[in-house]
Amino acid sequence: MIEKASSGKLSEHELSEIRALIEQRSGILFDVSRERFFSVRVREHLETKKLQHGADLLRLMRSSNVEYDALVERLLTQETSFVRYPSVFQALEKRVLREMHMKKFWENPRSLRVWSAGCSTGEEPYTIAMTICESLEFADAWNLHILATDISRQALNFAERGVYPARELEAVTPKQKEAYFTRAGSDYMVRPKIRNMVSFAQMNLAQAVYMGRFDIIFCMNVMIYFSEERRAALVQRFYEYLEPGGYLFLGHAESVAKIAVKFDTTVYGDCILYQKPIAPQARKVETGNGDTKVASSGGNS
Repeated sequence: MIEKASSGKLSEHELSEIRALIEQRSGILFDVSRERFFSVRVREHLETKKLQHGADLLRLMRSSNVEYDALVERLLTQETSFVRYPSVFQALEKRVLREMHMKKFWENPRSLRVWSAGCSTGEEPYTIAMTICESLEFADAWNLHILATDISRQALNFAERGVYPARELEAVTPKQKEAYFTRAGSDYMVRPKIRNMVSFAQMNLAQAVYMGRFDIIFCMNVMIYFSEERRAALVQRFYEYLEPGGYLFLGHAESVAKIAVKFDTTVYGDCILYQKPIAPQARKVETGNGDTKVASSGGNS
């Protein structure tokens, strides 16, 4: 049972309508496991706006994109930090980037495209950029591009500034701080070398927008906000957007096990790597009448 706030009333029905509106417009699902979090945040927003009823909030959200976005901003948790999941970035450095280096070394030009989907306030894509610079041989000779997207304009504005409090860098080594950050009072500012590798864009992952092919896609702890149907559709898009041999990184609580697309899976440390199979090579087959035909060697494309 939800308690009544002193400055306004919020019924279960109004909460359900707000929840349904957000899922319909943004694809974000606040299920039973996040029911208390959802109700508390909506109530806080109602009080902030000094509204008397949940119906008043619904009218505002339906009539104004600004008001709708304001509540979504409050609901989206932005808990993150640099090198938040060390095992993930170890797998990126020791396995994925080494493989990409061998695969692409003789290409001209050598390029690497990475997508950080649901990048929040930017710590993840900047950590990816740091890892690439530290582990990819002759990184300066590569065309490197990291696309970082999020539904939250407020989070993206913070990311584009590239200024972070010291607590966000607790897992960053002193050598990395010196190489990739400058002091800005008590905070740290991302150096241009790393900042220029990342481009930020607002995007709702529930909507299909094609941005080209990628070698690596990060989507950490984002799909937990989607229904099973939307998760399946998103993973299918990730599969299509990846180059053959490309890798998908998901959060530890997320999986593609129930989804139809066929990734090859390997484990590096405690990190599960999802790799799009490399396209099968064509091979020549001699027919009985002396002709030659091209046949697939098997596998997924």
